[in-house]
Amino acid sequence: MSVVEMVRMNVLSPVVLAFALGMVAVLVRSDLAFPEALYTSLSIYLLIAIGLHGGVELSKVSFGVFWKPALATLLLGMAIPVWSYAVLRGLGRFDVANAAALAAHYGSVSAVTFAAILAFLDRQSVPYEGFMPTLVALLEVPAIVVALLIARTKLSGGGSWHTILRELLTGRSILLLVGGLVIGWLSGEQNYKTVAPLFTTLFQGALVLFLLDMGMVAARRLREVRVAGIFLVAFAIVMPMLHGIIGVLLGGAVGLSTGGRTVLGVLAASASYIAAPAAVRIALPQANPGYYLTAAIGITFPFNLAIGIPLYYTFAQRIG
Repeated sequence: MSVVEMVRMNVLSPVVLAFALGMVAVLVRSDLAFPEALYTSLSIYLLIAIGLHGGVELSKVSFGVFWKPALATLLLGMAIPVWSYAVLRGLGRFDVANAAALAAHYGSVSAVTFAAILAFLDRQSVPYEGFMPTLVALLEVPAIVVALLIARTKLSGGGSWHTILRELLTGRSILLLVGGLVIGWLSGEQNYKTVAPLFTTLFQGALVLFLLDMGMVAARRLREVRVAGIFLVAFAIVMPMLHGIIGVLLGGAVGLSTGGRTVLGVLAASASYIAAPAAVRIALPQANPGYYLTAAIGITFPFNLAIGIPLYYTFAQRIG
């Protein structure tokens, strides 16, 4: 199947179409709005579901199978913010605070993009390693810490490291992902079957609702794209593609399957908009949210959702 055909099939999936509907709702000025409580509930559900399923699958594999992908993910999480910062400072001429803030977002990971790639692979009946949710947790924090360390060496001020790390480690995304992983790992497959109908069968439907809301959020950010400038738009598309290719190649080097390579590529290509903004808000209050939120939510997320996912999957197939 060609890349164009793969993109067409992905764009016509319920997940992507729900995202598009959310964008349309904002552009036509509809009164459609998600209650804050529903958004919070859906995000909690998706994160705990990903963690639980990953923990169950992790309980089935040995450390010998898992350690290479885990190490590769950690190295990727530490390397991406370094070269992203260099590009933003050198080519983009961004100041230290904004370059570090953007580097933190693009080195970290989007759990919703991860959920979208799992849905894509499930539709294609493509298997992938069950421990992939563990890699999400591993990729979430290191990149943010590295980017903030870079800024710390060049700037003074900002929140204390104790406050920043506490915000990172006790934030909703990390707490639910890691907590779900531990619960799933301790419970095992047999005990998980008692709650599987809630956390497996209903997962795709909840993802559709969540992406409907994300479409509205992204559409509101699109208005700020012209303010961000052409370089930031190019960065928010080109760098994820580069990171996605590196992630797929790295996944192949550590022995992941085609599905696993695709997932690692998508994780590397995604940009955080939950954990990273919370940490950056404390550590780099002088950074402009119009840059890092617009790039992550308004540009990179829609690109990965519609085009990036089938692109990385096709590349993973080719190198296989």
